[in-house]
Amino acid sequence: MTDSPVPDSSTPAAGVRAANGYAGDLPAALAWQWVQQGQAVLVDVRTDAERDWVGRVPGAVAVAWKQWPGMAANADFDAQLRAAVPEGMKVVLLCRSGVRSVAAAQRATALGLEAYNILEGFEGDADENGQRGRLGGWRLAGLPWRQ
Repeated sequence: MTDSPVPDSSTPAAGVRAANGYAGDLPAALAWQWVQQGQAVLVDVRTDAERDWVGRVPGAVAVAWKQWPGMAANADFDAQLRAAVPEGMKVVLLCRSGVRSVAAAQRATALGLEAYNILEGFEGDADENGQRGRLGGWRLAGLPWRQ
């Protein structure tokens, strides 16, 4: 009989990429799996306008990183995020393309949360015509959303 290896808690979970200043980057499908299993809270850091006009993820908590118009920083971000994430829960952060959610994950980490950025965001990268929604992202992955 051989001894089972003890998992190394410093090694990221399968599918999670190492990141600088927060717990890691993960694909949307893994983020959704964690949310469904009760392991994480999904926080959508897009603007209210983006969620209203482009679409939203059912059950996601809306905590804008910046707010439309003008894209001014949300002065209440810290308090809203703390209120959204129960103690001991992971937070997975979603934005349009996976850029603002990196900054939000870094801030969440500074607040003491275990924070992850969702790769490719809600809409993914822009294609050769400058259009989103065709190269990656939450919607293209077929994960739950509504308009």
